[in-house]
Amino acid sequence: MTLKQDVADRLEEMANLLEADGVEYKPNAYRRAAESVREYPGSFEALVEEGEDAVNELDHVGDAISAKIVEYAETGEIEELTEIRERYPVDMAALLRVEGVGPKTVGTLYDELGVETLEDLESAARAGEIQNVKGFGAKTEQNILDNLEFAKSAGERTLLGDARPVADSVVAYLESVDAAESVEVAGSLRRWRATIGDVDVLVGTEDGEAVVDAFTDWDEADNVIEAGTEKAAVRTDGLRVDLRVVVPDEFGSALQYFTGSKDHNVRLRNYAIERGMKLNEYGAFDVSNVDDPDSGQRVGDRIGGSTEESMYEALDLPWIPPELREDRGEIRAAADGDLPDLLEEDDIRGDLHNHTDWSDGNETIEEMLAGAAEFGHDYLCISDHATGPGVVGGVGVEDEDLLEQADAVREAAEDVDIEVFTGVEANIAADGSISVADEVLDELDVVVASPHAALDGDGTDRIIEAMQHPAVDIIGHPTGRLLNQRKGLDIDPERLAEAAVEHDVALEINSNPHRLDLSGSAVKYAIDAGATIAINTDSHRTATFEYIRYGVHTARRGWAEAADVLNARDAEGVREFLH
Repeated sequence: MTLKQDVADRLEEMANLLEADGVEYKPNAYRRAAESVREYPGSFEALVEEGEDAVNELDHVGDAISAKIVEYAETGEIEELTEIRERYPVDMAALLRVEGVGPKTVGTLYDELGVETLEDLESAARAGEIQNVKGFGAKTEQNILDNLEFAKSAGERTLLGDARPVADSVVAYLESVDAAESVEVAGSLRRWRATIGDVDVLVGTEDGEAVVDAFTDWDEADNVIEAGTEKAAVRTDGLRVDLRVVVPDEFGSALQYFTGSKDHNVRLRNYAIERGMKLNEYGAFDVSNVDDPDSGQRVGDRIGGSTEESMYEALDLPWIPPELREDRGEIRAAADGDLPDLLEEDDIRGDLHNHTDWSDGNETIEEMLAGAAEFGHDYLCISDHATGPGVVGGVGVEDEDLLEQADAVREAAEDVDIEVFTGVEANIAADGSISVADEVLDELDVVVASPHAALDGDGTDRIIEAMQHPAVDIIGHPTGRLLNQRKGLDIDPERLAEAAVEHDVALEINSNPHRLDLSGSAVKYAIDAGATIAINTDSHRTATFEYIRYGVHTARRGWAEAADVLNARDAEGVREFLH
């Protein structure tokens, strides 16, 4: 586990334990700090070495928390956390995976019954002890029992690529329900974050009961977790899907509110307050003539809320795309008329990083080219793995065979009505050197250079060294991360972006949902520096060409426009960049 991940986990643990102890306000401060640490795109170790003042520059990290971060980096512990652990020696992470169990519940059950682990929780529930605790009951106890098995197997957040198809399916189903007037996903899934917690769906309707009944009858639901008059939840393939219903006139305000992010909403609400306005899930209200704006949720003159656009229009702002709503300057950009004209899925013209059965792919050159044409691409590059450490299964194409493959690619290109590029995915060694001989690289159209091994520590110098090779065109999956499996290299996104501009090398967003590498925050650095982005699927079979949408929305999270993206150009434009 890296220092960054470890620190974020410790801050999150502190938040939960403080909440278990009944402390107010501070838990949320620690949670916001943990999120800032997790999303820091550079070398966290290097940042901490600069001291508390440098760490204090992170969003939502004040003096007290920065001191604790440095304390942990230097000593391996946080004294205050150690003390509260002694107060609550519980397996908080495991217990919180039980549906309906929060930190306060954990604190109460420890104080009353000595529950420390999932096993303790199960024993107490089966013995009928939980229902006798004040504030609990037989229903709560049974709910805990019903959800224990899932909690034992649950762990990481769900990948975007696993959650989005579920969301698409439930939205299509709910749109077929007569009572549903408007249907949309919300939450982090609508913002296209790389991983999500649950699938959140919002429905505007005059008949909430009919929508809830239809939702709980959804064929793909394995079981119903809860069902009320305004919300319900089901589980499908281990993923929780939450439904909330609102009246149609409040659909827009609810969609804005429940899409988040929390930080974006806080910033927007404060922006509204400064202008005599009040925003919440029920609408946008002019409270300039109201003595006590906090006296009710619907106080003031309602001037927006039926559509999401109206919530921003009430503040004289243009609608802000969900991918941008992370409190990274989007509200100021909207006010100044500087929002980007974001890249669209239809802007992508081709794919420059793909594999065949010459290395670890599943299909032939001919099948991949035909599949690309059917998918609608104007061009495709075949870039099989070269030999090198870390290549999956150790299956790479030897140098002498790469030239033979290039001839085979050119021959197969004659049978399809798209442009075809020859290429290779070369390995970036630990010292930044490239795993393919120069005389071979010179004969290929596209050279993607990617790290596959020694994926720990700061990799910035290593990647920049690879960029300096004159044959390298694209840096593939620059950190080498695998979501929920390995973190990959730490990189300094500013230095990486500057080097990419200097050496005319594109930085890849690998659209495979297990990677989504570069991340959206790192893409923003690249865009600001003027670097070129390539969005590729790293496909090993034709079915995964559709992964391109995950890369596009990751690029949008980084404020990318079509002009920033290499493969939003036509084939001739790509050739100009390569040359």
